[in-house]
Amino acid sequence: MAPTKHDQKPEPGDLIEIFRGSYQHWAMYVGEGYVIHLAPPSEHAQAGAYSMMSVLCDKATVKKEELYEVVGNDKYCINNLLDEKYEPRPVSEILWEAHSLLGQELPYCVFRGNCEHFVTELRYGTPQSRQVRKAVEIGVGVGLFAAVTFGVLAAATAIFGPKDKQKQDQNQ
Repeated sequence: MAPTKHDQKPEPGDLIEIFRGSYQHWAMYVGEGYVIHLAPPSEHAQAGAYSMMSVLCDKATVKKEELYEVVGNDKYCINNLLDEKYEPRPVSEILWEAHSLLGQELPYCVFRGNCEHFVTELRYGTPQSRQVRKAVEIGVGVGLFAAVTFGVLAAATAIFGPKDKQKQDQNQ
């Protein structure tokens, strides 16, 4: 289970993963209780009440807000998910760049440029989204399962279907 907002003390430059139910929102902790995050219009509502609406937007705003306001009643954790793969940039560079983007409206795409891409690029210099990768893998798995199932059903129909039809024709 993810920690509550009172369980962890983030450090400047930490990635904050906020659990919104069917997805995660991501923010960068910048100190003194504040985060900077890429907020599509749906995130402006406290705790992402319109969470899945972000799929429909193409712009988002870089905002600095109190961590607890962004988290709302949801759970969060510090998740510097790529520290083993990439060397984090110096904290001073991360914070300078994050603050330099404040107020800007940036292109937003749930698949290629979402809040997770935004914070991983700040921390590591490379945008990545594991939740998008996971969704694609699940989607490919479901798609592959559906294709195989359809193929098996089509083959069964081809093998067994005509015989049943021939029997029906003979009985008439």
